[in-house]
Amino acid sequence: MTARILVVDDILPNVKLLEAKLSAEYFDVLTAGDGPSAVEIALNEMPDLILLDVMMPGMDGFEVCKRLRSDPKTRHIPVVMVTALSDVSDRVRGLEAGADDFLSKPVNDVALFARVRSLVRLKMMIDELRLRQATSGSTDVLENGPLGSESEAENARILLVEDNQFTADKLVEFLTEAGHTLDRASLAAEGLGLGHENDYDLIIVSLRIDGEDGLRLCSQFRSQEQTRHVPILLVLDDVDLPKLAKGLELGVNDYLVKPIDRNELLARTRTQIRRRRYHDKLRAMLQSSVSMAYTDALTGVYNRRYMNSHLDRKILEIAEAGKPVSVMMFDIDHFKPVNDTYGHAAGDEVLKQLAARVADNVRDFDMVARYGGEEFVVIMPTTPPEAAFMVAERVRNRIADTPFPIPGREEPLEVTVSIGVATTIDPSEEAASLVARADASLYEAKRAGRNRSCSAELPTPPAGDQVAAAGS
Repeated sequence: MTARILVVDDILPNVKLLEAKLSAEYFDVLTAGDGPSAVEIALNEMPDLILLDVMMPGMDGFEVCKRLRSDPKTRHIPVVMVTALSDVSDRVRGLEAGADDFLSKPVNDVALFARVRSLVRLKMMIDELRLRQATSGSTDVLENGPLGSESEAENARILLVEDNQFTADKLVEFLTEAGHTLDRASLAAEGLGLGHENDYDLIIVSLRIDGEDGLRLCSQFRSQEQTRHVPILLVLDDVDLPKLAKGLELGVNDYLVKPIDRNELLARTRTQIRRRRYHDKLRAMLQSSVSMAYTDALTGVYNRRYMNSHLDRKILEIAEAGKPVSVMMFDIDHFKPVNDTYGHAAGDEVLKQLAARVADNVRDFDMVARYGGEEFVVIMPTTPPEAAFMVAERVRNRIADTPFPIPGREEPLEVTVSIGVATTIDPSEEAASLVARADASLYEAKRAGRNRSCSAELPTPPAGDQVAAAGS
């Protein structure tokens, strides 16, 4: 893994040392000697991670971090503060300013590379989601803060896996006071089971759990689908810090060293919970965008693009199943006067109700799609011509028999449709050809007087016989 890293320190030897270490691991390194330069370089070069010295004259690291977080272009860049400060209050101040983590001087190489790789992986994953979301045309999440609002870190559900009663009680006390709900496990297997059964915003794991290896549990959480993307906060003693690098490689997101400081705990949990919910929101919006690419925004049924690809697949399946595929195409009779007389809002309401009514009168595996304007298509697998015609008549009568209520209008609108049906048993017939034959039958129904169904494979019955066919 390679990445572009910005090193910020007002002491040149410190800069050169970190630059040499990172370059030896094939990272692309940028450098800055003061806060204003760091902000400018971050804005222009968009690094994947920033190693930021805290104690600098003029604009210190805390202020640099705040400015980076306040700019939409840089707020998603991970920041690791590099400092000689050891007071917990300084770490909390840095976390509240937006830092992702701290490294203490002199910097330990193992901790440095583990933290860099962990945060770069996270950055790349978030960047990919953000890119896909931007490509879909939605910027709702992208315009928000880096990890969402403060309210999005509230009322979290947390899994605590800790066998030490004193430590567990303290963690439960601090986090419950902050408004979170905790489930506690004292054994690794119990924790793994809870993670599989429930949806958590954060998992807190002790490095030592009743003689078991907490890192193994972390790796199991990462391999389990339900907990793969849930942030993990590792709790360990000072003597176990050498194992931290391995934990970060396994997917641990952050850590706390005992004894637990309340403010640091709350700051670190807040960051991880907000990141989790931001990540989930991005994924949900991405899935929604993908869904929108295949569905009609007004009616909620599939769109023409998806209908074409779906029909192609269904026709190809004829070669294996040997069963016919039928297509029903219909549109609303005299729809333009509806828009002209009652307005486009009324027309939209008719389209939405019509799509829902049709979907209620076909099988679950039949597919309803909006073809364009007031035209719709229903794809009916394993349906011969006679059955397809009966479905068309049922749909036609369900629409004609019950007028459509329109908000703001006292009298409901009477609506009818004309329907064309075509069937194929030939796996080599193209979807466009089958749809064209259904379309031709639709126009035959219109020429015959509208509010009728016609089939490309069956003779058109006289007008009086259509109602009887529908009830058969």
